[in-house]
Amino acid sequence: MVAAVKNIEGNSQNNQTVVPGIEVFLHDHLDWIKGKQVGLITNPTGVDRHLVSDIDLLYNHPDVQLTALYGPEHGIRGNQEGGEQVESYMDERTGLPVYSLYGSTWKPSKDMLRHVDVLLFDIQDIGSNVYTYIYTLGFTMEAASEFDIEVIVLDRPNPIGGVKVEGPLRSPDTVSFMGRFLLPIRHGLTIGELATMWNHEYSMGVKLKVAKMKGWRRSMHFEDTGLPWVMTSPNIPTDESAYLYAGTELLANTTLSTGIGTTKPFELVGGTWVNGEELEKEMNDRNVTGVTFRSIYYTPMHGDHEGELVGGVQVHIIEPSTIDLVPLGLHLVDAMRNQSPDKFEMNSNYAEIIGDSAVPKMIKDKNSVDSIIDSWADELNTWIVQVRDHYLLYK
Repeated sequence: MVAAVKNIEGNSQNNQTVVPGIEVFLHDHLDWIKGKQVGLITNPTGVDRHLVSDIDLLYNHPDVQLTALYGPEHGIRGNQEGGEQVESYMDERTGLPVYSLYGSTWKPSKDMLRHVDVLLFDIQDIGSNVYTYIYTLGFTMEAASEFDIEVIVLDRPNPIGGVKVEGPLRSPDTVSFMGRFLLPIRHGLTIGELATMWNHEYSMGVKLKVAKMKGWRRSMHFEDTGLPWVMTSPNIPTDESAYLYAGTELLANTTLSTGIGTTKPFELVGGTWVNGEELEKEMNDRNVTGVTFRSIYYTPMHGDHEGELVGGVQVHIIEPSTIDLVPLGLHLVDAMRNQSPDKFEMNSNYAEIIGDSAVPKMIKDKNSVDSIIDSWADELNTWIVQVRDHYLLYK
């Protein structure tokens, strides 16, 4: 416990380290839960700077009455594949009940909350509007409002920074579990800021507190934080995958490959008909900022293209802070479609990935990437100024 909370200002021997919300909470805010029964929503990313799990930190703390655990997609131990339902069970290490929020229900029920006065939320997000953990937070807040439960978000960095905001503001006709609130693809917010915004914009009425990080600046990418990377899900094994996800995820729900089934998902992209050398030249000629491209051929071990030879490129990150992720994804789609338009297809759910029901037709009609981006620019800029910027906890 001592190791978890010392050096709370973030000073390490060699550099400035961001102090995550869990440590700030334990050091400064235990009064928030005095005399209260505590539930914890987390997964393997819920750790302090020394990689000690929140579960252990809270369960072993003499001033914390931890009574229940809640797991998102992939479970609290990260042992479930993407999309698999997670069952509720008893945790062997603590003897506490573990309730699944990615199974028969996505929203904590009254029965799940019967021994809880306050819910702590600590999960590392990756800055995309189609990553399920932030919607687990949204459902949690709805339940908390309904059953008069307090919520404390233990804040963490947005690994792709808090400055750039990209993509169309999600339209109501594209709302699903993975895209439940009206966010752009790259929202540029921390989970604490998202919770604060939703609580006000959707009039949730949640008794919400945020244990803010110390030392985080909006211009930081994950490599600048000094924090250890813990893979957020099986297909986001590295911070490079997290950096690129909001861009190369735009290849999902098409006949293209996002690299799932390889050791570098969302870094390796391609198609079974794609000539990697031609794609490398085309993409490098397009001068996409912050990245360069190298031709590659790979055979996914699982997923949509299991056992098939895929030609494409590896996206190499040169300067994370300059990457415009949505143009990156759209340029990749555009260039690979152009190699063989008759083999490129989008399924009916593509609009849920991009968040704008008009974009699939624009892609099929071969509209330029610039014209697609221009189609949503005014609405996005209005949202940034009139909504998002009012809820920034880190200026």
